[in-house]
Amino acid sequence: MIDQIKKELKTYLETELSIDNLVLEDAKKGNADLAIPLFAFAKAWQVSPLLVFEKFQHVLMGYKGISKIEFMNGFLNIYLQRDVLARTILDQINQEKANYGQKELSQKETVVMDYSSPNIAKSFGVGHLRSTMIGNALKNIYTKLGYEVIAVNHLGDWGTQFGKMIVAYELWGNDEAIHANPITELQKLYVRFHDAEKEDPSLEDKARDVFKALEEGNDRYHQLWQWFKDESMKEFMAMYDLLGVSFDSFNGESFYNDKMERIVKMLDQKGLLKVDQGATIVELPNDLPPALIKKSDGATLYITRDLAAIIYRHETYHTQKILYVVGNEQQLHFKQLKALTDLMGYHFDIEHINFGLVLVDGKKMSTRGGKFKRLEEVIIQAIDDAKNAITEKNPDLKNKDDVAKAVGIGAIIFNDLKNERHLDVDFNLANMLKFEGMTGPYLQYSSVRIESILKDQTIHHALINYDVFLQDHYYDVIKLLDQFPMMIERAKDQNMPSVIARYITSLAQAFNSFYGKERIVVEDEYIKQANLYFITQIQTVINEGLRLLGIQTLKEM
Repeated sequence: MIDQIKKELKTYLETELSIDNLVLEDAKKGNADLAIPLFAFAKAWQVSPLLVFEKFQHVLMGYKGISKIEFMNGFLNIYLQRDVLARTILDQINQEKANYGQKELSQKETVVMDYSSPNIAKSFGVGHLRSTMIGNALKNIYTKLGYEVIAVNHLGDWGTQFGKMIVAYELWGNDEAIHANPITELQKLYVRFHDAEKEDPSLEDKARDVFKALEEGNDRYHQLWQWFKDESMKEFMAMYDLLGVSFDSFNGESFYNDKMERIVKMLDQKGLLKVDQGATIVELPNDLPPALIKKSDGATLYITRDLAAIIYRHETYHTQKILYVVGNEQQLHFKQLKALTDLMGYHFDIEHINFGLVLVDGKKMSTRGGKFKRLEEVIIQAIDDAKNAITEKNPDLKNKDDVAKAVGIGAIIFNDLKNERHLDVDFNLANMLKFEGMTGPYLQYSSVRIESILKDQTIHHALINYDVFLQDHYYDVIKLLDQFPMMIERAKDQNMPSVIARYITSLAQAFNSFYGKERIVVEDEYIKQANLYFITQIQTVINEGLRLLGIQTLKEM
């Protein structure tokens, strides 16, 4: 609401005073709500800042919603009518509840989000978590703002690595061990292949030949590939179920095998293809390196497949906007993809939602090198550690297993989302499971603390003393609650779930600070009702923020 007042007031002042680019900001000092720096106007008009203030003051006199205007150190400070603001903001949250901050677009807009996308025949690792949870949070945020989101899991289910996997399986595979624990054993074979090819480079040629045969329809190789995929999907779906993540499509790389020739023909018809040392390329503008469309042996490449995918999505979902939640290292690829689609005349709105690495003990994980943490093992450990902490805090809690699951998984998700996504994330279970600081358990516990106060209490709206909210320590929190819709918009504009994570952390901290100063359930019924009403709206916003991040809220812990 304050943001809307700010916009309207800025337009009003610029019109009335015939000025441009007025700076109207949140006041940084005192109890004012808004501030206008007057120095630039004083310099332009060659008068003192006080005379500028008087000119502004004359225009602002009687403006609806302002209670006081003052001059302070070259700034015009504006005090809004607290009683109107506080009541309006709290009542809006109370009326809209979980829908607070929700929007409807005037015109339907579909967004395709491409995220998670693990490689089959490999375990779902901690490294896959970033794309999965950033994508899931953005899906929730865009959906809340009225977009129709198509969540796509572009599985890594094709490529020369499957030639390597089949060769490794045929050389060293133990059927009994593999059937007992398919993905773990297959991953061991993959690591063994890469160790062995260092000593025997001919293995790489064998893998290439096997993959070529797979592409050409070799029945045995195709059965093995399908088996690898089926077993992988079982593990992936178990992980997605644990994390509370779902998708609209699992069309992976193999889905586009029969769609790439059309793309090559389209590029040819546009006159974009060139042959360079036997390879087929497209030269790109803006000093970008050429896009390699086909190798000299005629095999298509990753970018050809992505072209087929983006055009399929455009034609199937009728969208121009596609978000790719993929690591920092792929920035050049998506610049090339955007340039290629522009040359083809599509002009898609392609956004690369890049993110940093997950580091364990400061080191990058690698499947080939065997430095790899299975997410399932980490989640089990997090749940176990959470259960121990909960048992210590609340030994009589009835549903400890369910609570521990929510806390352990929530801690992992929040740790991933709390920092700006382009930064690397340190994966330290002990730190992320703490009940204080910027952690998932801290936020869940803040909501549970409010729940415990509200338990067995009834709010009577007619008895609420709204004058209570005029006090600074109430009003400051109410202004923070007012920012939630703006924070959702900002998270969408920047494609940064961390905006929500940091905001709800600030709100939880503000509540806990308030709770340390003020008794909630007091003898005065009118003040008690105001307090209960106040903390109910805080809980609503914290819980909805957690939901947007993909974190479960709790009644007890």
